[in-house]
Amino acid sequence: MNKNNSLSPINEQNARSAGVLLHISSLPNVYGIGSLGSSAYEFADFLSRSGVKYWQLLPLVQTGFGDSPYQSVCHNSGNPYFIDLDLLFKEGLLTKTDLKKATMPKNTVDYAKLYELRYPVLRTAFSRFNRQDKAFQAFVQSGKFSRYAEYMTIKKKFNNRCFFEWDKDFKFNHRPTVEGYIKDNQEEYLFWLWLQFTFFKQWESLKKYANERGVYFIGDIPLYVAYDSADVWGMPELFKVDEDLAMTEVAGVPPDYFSATGQLWGNPLYDWERQKQDGYAWWIGRLNDALTTFDVVRVDHFRGLDRYYAIPANSQTAVVGRWCDGPKAELFNLAKQKLGELNVIAEDLGVLDDGVKKLLSDTQYPGMKILLFAFEGGDNDYLPKNIRHNSICYTGTHDNDTAVGYLKRQSPDSLRFIKNNIREALKSRKLKHCLRSYQAVADALLHLLFECDSCLSVVPIQDLLYLDNSARMNTPSTNEVNWKFRLKALPDESVSAYLKELLQKYNRI
Repeated sequence: MNKNNSLSPINEQNARSAGVLLHISSLPNVYGIGSLGSSAYEFADFLSRSGVKYWQLLPLVQTGFGDSPYQSVCHNSGNPYFIDLDLLFKEGLLTKTDLKKATMPKNTVDYAKLYELRYPVLRTAFSRFNRQDKAFQAFVQSGKFSRYAEYMTIKKKFNNRCFFEWDKDFKFNHRPTVEGYIKDNQEEYLFWLWLQFTFFKQWESLKKYANERGVYFIGDIPLYVAYDSADVWGMPELFKVDEDLAMTEVAGVPPDYFSATGQLWGNPLYDWERQKQDGYAWWIGRLNDALTTFDVVRVDHFRGLDRYYAIPANSQTAVVGRWCDGPKAELFNLAKQKLGELNVIAEDLGVLDDGVKKLLSDTQYPGMKILLFAFEGGDNDYLPKNIRHNSICYTGTHDNDTAVGYLKRQSPDSLRFIKNNIREALKSRKLKHCLRSYQAVADALLHLLFECDSCLSVVPIQDLLYLDNSARMNTPSTNEVNWKFRLKALPDESVSAYLKELLQKYNRI
């Protein structure tokens, strides 16, 4: 059973709180990507001083090809890149010379360079680690990450290729072959287990520190797992693959606000009929893992649990596909029976049909409202006047442009129209605000965000700092510059003071 049932539901009656969205990768340090080290602790302090109750993250999983946190080699893994090297230095596992080898420029994340530099340093740290450490031995014996460690060990044998390209006995997880190989390659196998052991040791320390200061974590479950993963390799029966383990249909969404040709994600689809036979045991275990790791969990692409979009595997776009039924509320009803109340946020963006609305009504999970969708015309659900308490409001998500970036790319006529609609919303909420500059308009969105009736209002760090398009985290259906945004420095005391002033003004502390 998850350990966070003592935390009040995020959408309890009369709750009004605030959050900031900042992924671990975006924290500043000298090692090329954010980590679970000093900057994370300092940011938790910043949130606590500012009166912010929730720190929202993207998935913490180990990323695969494309570096997306929504494509992982294992659904419940921790990203080894987030292991803090300075903490390893304090443990005596790294030297100053080792740290120097891992130093990188303080700009956006360079994943190719990071891969080249980081793993050798982590292997050096592991070479100095005491394998007989009791906590590590208990971790190994638990078997929780054994499939992950097997997968990564065998991937190294086949030059990091996907399991579909492995030799037959390895591809089809022939146990005598796999177990024999792992026995002969124990050091490699234990290295991957040590990475997960170290990640979660550092994570649990950070979480305890933040929780003690009144800051709680919102984690993120991607609906789908990656094809190139320990999940599909180890449990192909849970997914829609053929006898050769090839996908016949893949996941995505049809054309929408973000893309005229839809989004072709390429993930394997679940065999929900098979999963139903054992009461959705794998999915309920996944929810339990997430709710134990985090305080609140956002379920990405929630609508896919009502109906999901299946695209032929050889498609180049998501224009052609078919809708299929998912598990609907049955999954969550069974999960509640086993785990208790689930502190869940439903990512319900996109086209919502009656089935999704019924699923939201049945579960009573708060959905999401995006202010950047509100002001382009029409009486839509994202306008502040239409936002209700049982919802989480954002200026934008990791898939949106920043507020300033969004405003800057509008034509003069579009910008004038959007500003007029924002002005009308301010007036209807009895708020006064200057809209002369891009930053002033973005600031007005902050006031609308925190004033609205949502139980929780979350601001991406980029919008809190009025950053432009260069700070965008992800552009759906592209893969050139995504997931690379990093802060050059943590927000200063003036940002903390202003944020606290806003939260006090709108009764979110």
